[in-house]
Amino acid sequence: MKQILITGASSGIGEQLAKDYANQGWRVYACGRNSEKLQALQNKTSNLQALAFDVTEPEQIVQAASQIEGQLDLLLLNAGNCEYIDDPLHFDGALFERVIKVNLVAIGYCLETLLPKVRSGGQLAIVSSSAAYLPFPRASAYGTSKAGASYLAKTLAIELKPHNIDVSLISPGFVKTPLTDKNDFEMPMQVSVDFASNAIIKGLAKRKSEVHFPSRFTFFLKLLAALPAPIWKSIARKMLPSAQPQS
Repeated sequence: MKQILITGASSGIGEQLAKDYANQGWRVYACGRNSEKLQALQNKTSNLQALAFDVTEPEQIVQAASQIEGQLDLLLLNAGNCEYIDDPLHFDGALFERVIKVNLVAIGYCLETLLPKVRSGGQLAIVSSSAAYLPFPRASAYGTSKAGASYLAKTLAIELKPHNIDVSLISPGFVKTPLTDKNDFEMPMQVSVDFASNAIIKGLAKRKSEVHFPSRFTFFLKLLAALPAPIWKSIARKMLPSAQPQS
């Protein structure tokens, strides 16, 4: 039986991935901070073991890792958070630190303990965001963390190849989850967690270096990213709150 560990599995994309991999016959280690939700998921899902821990606490990761039997075929680092900085002139350093720690630093903590659990021939997948393609207003913290995660995944893809471990970068567009439900702006081409999970599972099965979706949206962002920087800056300024100076 193949084994996968998924962080951020108590809701959203991670929860759906845990269910879908378990239904395909994988042994799933479903990880997250919400022990009650994880336990409920374990109670109703075959082949699934809940591991409750905080990815920002290295000691908790080590303790959880001790419960893993054998080696992992796939390590999927999905845990993340999103908060926005609305006033750059009064930059919220504490918010910036929170987001960077969950979305980027915690990946390092997980890699330190969990990557040695991945077998030769296995896979590592890191969930970033299509927001990393371009600088968006208000996303000073979130976008920075995801750009860092993308860079990390691409670097590890080079470094881990000699060790026979493939690395995939996952760059979703807007997915309807409890996290994105908090957004106060239009989210074009938003997809369901079922769509996201299906796209990720198919992409990882093909060992793609990057899994991005929905393709029309992500290709459009990549096209914008290829334009001269002044063009995107002009577009992005129009996204600024009307009360904020745009000069």
